[in-house]
Amino acid sequence: MDKSGIDRINELARKAKSIGLTEEEKLEQQRLRQQYIAEFRQSLKATLENVVIVEPDGSKRYLKNITRDDPTSKDQS
Repeated sequence: MDKSGIDRINELARKAKSIGLTEEEKLEQQRLRQQYIAEFRQSLKATLENVVIVEPDGSKRYLKNITRDDPTSKDQS
C-alpha cells in the first residue's frame, strides 16, 4: 500500500472520531484496512521465511521449515 492509501486510512479515522462517516466512507475504510492488513501479513510472512536460526553447534535452520508442532522449536528453558 502506498503512502496515499495509508494517509486516506488516517484521514477517515480522524473524520470518524470527529464528525462520523457516511456508509460509503465506512465501506471504503473497511476495504482499505483489509488491504493494509493483507499486505502487512504478506510482508511479515516473506520476512519470516528468510530468517535463519544458527544453532550453538553451528548448524543452520530456516524458520520456514519449523512448524508449531516441531518439538525442537519449543522453548527448552
